Amino acid sequence: MILFDGRAILLDVEGTTSSIAFVYDVLFADAKEHVGAFLAAHSEHADVLALAAAVTTAAGSPLAPAEIAADPTRAALAAIDLMNRDVKDTALKALQGMIWRRGFESGRIVAHVFDDVPQALAQWADSGLDVRIYSSGSIEAQKLFFAHTAAGDLTPWLRGHYDTTTGPKREANSYAAIAADMGLEPRQILFVSDIGAELDAARAAGMATALAVRPGNRETGGLYDHQAIESFAEIVT
Repeated sequence: MILFDGRAILLDVEGTTSSIAFVYDVLFADAKEHVGAFLAAHSEHADVLALAAAVTTAAGSPLAPAEIAADPTRAALAAIDLMNRDVKDTALKALQGMIWRRGFESGRIVAHVFDDVPQALAQWADSGLDVRIYSSGSIEAQKLFFAHTAAGDLTPWLRGHYDTTTGPKREANSYAAIAADMGLEPRQILFVSDIGAELDAARAAGMATALAVRPGNRETGGLYDHQAIESFAEIVT
């Protein structure tokens, strides 16, 4: 159990609010299946082509937007390659969010959250805590995710979202920037994640930390000891 008397809670998604299996077996699988068709259908959209070009650069096989518009196959394969390697590339995450929008809005995708999550979010928000998300998934994807969960729309309980446009999740400066954006001292924020290196970075920035221990999670790693919780109900505010 963690006794927290601060003012805000910052949450990771994968392995914290939702299972790793859902992210890889459902979300990533959906993006891989539909990325080629999505790029072909948006071959005249400059914003999509710019993201696809950035993805090919990140994959080590750069293509110009015009080349992708003429034939999106190689760009689609580059995106799949990055997903297979679990590369946390900002352009890829933005592209994934665009692909998932139709899936979430059509009902093809329904986001998984652990059973304790909806009640905790509502309780924290109702008590006046500022609850926000920090994930490598794009802000667009985060909003879609929490608006279309098996427990319903959870976005009313969330005041904000951050992704890697703020900074890498394993760097202390990212957490300092988030605290500044929230208008709080880092010590007033509790960051919850399943990744030790992320928790280390948050701790280095001055935040309180909690290690999420969820079914299917991997070895946490990291340098510091972070108090472990198996449910958000173990966070007492």
